[in-house]
Amino acid sequence: MDKILEGLVSSSHPLPLKRVIVRRVVELAETPLSPAQCRAMFALSTRLVLQGSDAFQRQVGRQVLEAYGRYHRAEFEAFFNRGLVLGLLQRGYGELSCRDPAILDYIQAGLRLIMSCPSVLELFELLQVEALRLVCERPAPPLCARLCQLLGDFPQCLPRGRKLSLAFCQQLVRSIAHFQSQGSREAELRLYVSQVTQVSGLLRSVWKAEPDTLLPSLQELFAVIAAADTPFEPSVALASLVQHIPLQMITVLIMSLTTDPNVKDASMTQALCRMIDWLSWPLAQHVETWVIALLKGLAAVQKFTILIDVTLMKIELVFNRLWFPLVRPGALAVLSHMLLSFQHSPEAFHLIVPHVVSLVHSFKGDGLPSSTAFLMQLTELIHCMMYHYSGFPELYEPILEVFKDMPKPSEEKMKLILSQSAWTSQSNSLPSCLSRLSGKSETGKTGLINLGNTCYMNSIIQALFMATDFRRHVLSLNLNGCNSLMRKLQHLFAFLAHTQREAYAPRIFLEASRPPWFTPQSQQDCSEYLRFLLNRLHEEERTLKALSPAKAAESRKNEESQAQETVHKAQVFAEALCMGSEERTLIERMFGGKLKTTICCLNCKSTSQKEEAFTDLSLAFCPPTSLESIGLKCVEHSEMKNDGSVVQTSISASSAGETHLSSLEINGGCNTVKNEGTLKDFSAEPSSETNSELNKDQDNRDVSPALVGKNTPSVTDLLNYFLAPEILSGDNKYYCEKCASLQNAEKTMQIIEEPEYLILTLLRFSYDPKCHIRRKILDSISLPLLLELPVKRATSPLAVVSGSWSVDVEISDIGENLAKKLKPSGADEVSCPQLVPYVLSSVVVHSGVSSESGHYYSYARNVTGSGSSGQCHQSKAFSLISPQNKLLAEESPCTVVENELDTEMPKEWFLFNDSRVTFTSFQSVQKITSRFPKDTAYVLIYKKQNSTCGYNTNSANGLWVNGDPPLQKDLMDAITKDNKLYLQEQELSARTQALQAASASCSFRPNGFDDNDPPGSCGPAGGGGGSGFSTVGRLVF
Repeated sequence: MDKILEGLVSSSHPLPLKRVIVRRVVELAETPLSPAQCRAMFALSTRLVLQGSDAFQRQVGRQVLEAYGRYHRAEFEAFFNRGLVLGLLQRGYGELSCRDPAILDYIQAGLRLIMSCPSVLELFELLQVEALRLVCERPAPPLCARLCQLLGDFPQCLPRGRKLSLAFCQQLVRSIAHFQSQGSREAELRLYVSQVTQVSGLLRSVWKAEPDTLLPSLQELFAVIAAADTPFEPSVALASLVQHIPLQMITVLIMSLTTDPNVKDASMTQALCRMIDWLSWPLAQHVETWVIALLKGLAAVQKFTILIDVTLMKIELVFNRLWFPLVRPGALAVLSHMLLSFQHSPEAFHLIVPHVVSLVHSFKGDGLPSSTAFLMQLTELIHCMMYHYSGFPELYEPILEVFKDMPKPSEEKMKLILSQSAWTSQSNSLPSCLSRLSGKSETGKTGLINLGNTCYMNSIIQALFMATDFRRHVLSLNLNGCNSLMRKLQHLFAFLAHTQREAYAPRIFLEASRPPWFTPQSQQDCSEYLRFLLNRLHEEERTLKALSPAKAAESRKNEESQAQETVHKAQVFAEALCMGSEERTLIERMFGGKLKTTICCLNCKSTSQKEEAFTDLSLAFCPPTSLESIGLKCVEHSEMKNDGSVVQTSISASSAGETHLSSLEINGGCNTVKNEGTLKDFSAEPSSETNSELNKDQDNRDVSPALVGKNTPSVTDLLNYFLAPEILSGDNKYYCEKCASLQNAEKTMQIIEEPEYLILTLLRFSYDPKCHIRRKILDSISLPLLLELPVKRATSPLAVVSGSWSVDVEISDIGENLAKKLKPSGADEVSCPQLVPYVLSSVVVHSGVSSESGHYYSYARNVTGSGSSGQCHQSKAFSLISPQNKLLAEESPCTVVENELDTEMPKEWFLFNDSRVTFTSFQSVQKITSRFPKDTAYVLIYKKQNSTCGYNTNSANGLWVNGDPPLQKDLMDAITKDNKLYLQEQELSARTQALQAASASCSFRPNGFDDNDPPGSCGPAGGGGGSGFSTVGRLVF
């Protein structure tokens, strides 16, 4: 029978005829045959299967072998023995190599036929050994896949015992690392992928059956991809293994890898680069998850050198993977993490910028729904990066053009994304006994390190930094080659905006801005420091303008070129409307206002007027309204004679034409005054050497009935008290030149030009002559979110001029209202007051009981000319003087504030407490004194709303994707250099701690106050300053 079949399959008969005869031969397998005949048929069918010249012969061989083996099982068991199988696996069959997959096909078919025979156990033992030998020989993908298929169908052939099983898994991992595709056509690639999938599937089965083999297998995998001296490049087919690793093991594995001292930086870099290469492997799942997890793990242990090197080497490759739909989701996830976390320098982002436009056009052109979704994600990512690294219009202009019809994420969303993604963010914390070296807090803001009782400076600098328009003007100044104080302030603002550090040490600025009379390392008055700083900046700018040859040359230009220059400045900086004059300094434009003082003789009705400039208003507390309350205060304060009030003027023109910047104070030198049987307690601030003293009789001021019995006066009340008319009489009589004698007179103060930023200082410190110290007034003050400042412009086109206003000073009116009754008279030409809306921008808080000790911290929020995101409607604003020239006494400040709190946006307010910055709420600001009596609002900054002189963030053809102006190159270079230095410091510190971690216990760093003197309550339990212990974070993926 075997001769007939052999002759048939090799004959030239038609194929249908051959198949009919073969079918007949197969049917004869049911008939009894001698053992010799069976062996002959088995030998023939084996030869046809393994050496058949065509597919027909190999098919015939398989049919005959299966039929005769089934019906003659005993004979086949004797034929398919250990010797045959071992010979096939080690020597092959004839000319057929032992590494041909057909050998394994034949063996698998034979095992099926003898599964119920006792001899199969012997074959299983043989195959266990041979399978391990085969994988050690690094079989090609076809053979390895065929072997894995056999082992998958017959798991009894898998190596047994922990040692052999582990060796098999490790060697199979190394075999996969040698895989290479033999073709580039789609069919060949699909076959290659299926072969790799077959192999990785077997490993998954082994890991599931024997979990002890998983971790050593992964260690072997890491050893393969971490090796730098291998003669071959490990195959990306290793990516197929990642999807079979349980995600629950991520934290343990990443921690083990990143904290293992035996893993060198070069090895980790090599491994991470190769894992990123795996993103090109199609159909592999979770590759991006593991890549991002490893990136985060390295950031958690501050191994920033590796992260920087890998990002710069691989960012372009990851971006190029976005062109391929199969691997696009994983590539975009890794790209997003790499870009958003690489925040110390624009280098990585700028590597991909040239390729963005073409990719976006491709997404828009294919019209696939998936492409549209990915385009939205890519748009958000690129906008975040351009926001973070503004100042490169030549690079970003084409991108903005291609994105013009795409939605842009909000600024708050971009800030949130960036703050959560940085290498130094809290989300990258690692669960360990190491103290976490964190970067910026979740607020995205940078603190200022206390350099020894410098909280007075830190709180003021943070308040000025959060004055958005002022900050943008400072950052936009071209000060190259200048070593001025403004240049140092610009440098400080740039670092606060862009550094990766949690807190910045302003040593250079401290030395440059500290007043000469301030004793180093001692507590100082933040209000005094603010006045000195603004005056220095103002005088410095005036001096530089006067000395600049370029300025002198520019003044000689013809009128046409000068007008063109003015128009250009107005378009770019939007300063024309608020400058009034090009010669005004930045401090004047931002903080300068004008106050007009009018004194009217009550005898001859003649008037005397004087205009004074100011940068801040110092507000005294309203006097007590009854003798009983006065008597209570007499116990606390000593008596001293009335030496008059002090009015300190800023930018007041002298006869020599010089300009000085300071503040305007009332009651500056007064404390407890007894006059005509009435005792009044006036708060005082120490006046500087430039203060000019003007007498002001506080006894003749009227007090609003709204203040009588009110538990918590508001800033509105203090401002109205400041602006209320007063009668100069008694010792304070006015010398009238017309009458040529001392006369009773009426003194009024009116704001005639409002500042962009209204600075209010609450005079909380009064001098105690018995103890020779300045005591603090701890009264709580209600802080309105919005107030309306009455500004009386004499030449306003909207003003209705109806003569001047004189004050009815009948005795019966005293105490009825704060502003007194006003009536028209023809004495002066003054307009009706225009109410200018202001919104609260920042509050500097003093914690303590005296000016010589304590602590300063500040609350602030971003407010621009158009208002903050959480501002209230103007209908709820506090009005200093209503259109009817009276206070809005119908609604109490507390009620209005509560209404305002309902509309407050979450996470709008920040608390700056030296190096600590946290989110807070306006409710915390408003209730700080009621909760912590020693913590009181001291300096307030309000921003004018609907202003036309805010910095134009749409300048430069709309390329300001960040609200702040682009930094100059030298500033950006300095920040980039410091950010790299900071990452190196973090890495060095982390490595040092890692070496000590084995013997060190968990350590916590107390966050006490930085000042030496007792600061009062300014931690989270007292003003939210951050006292207590730092927390140890954990790794989150």
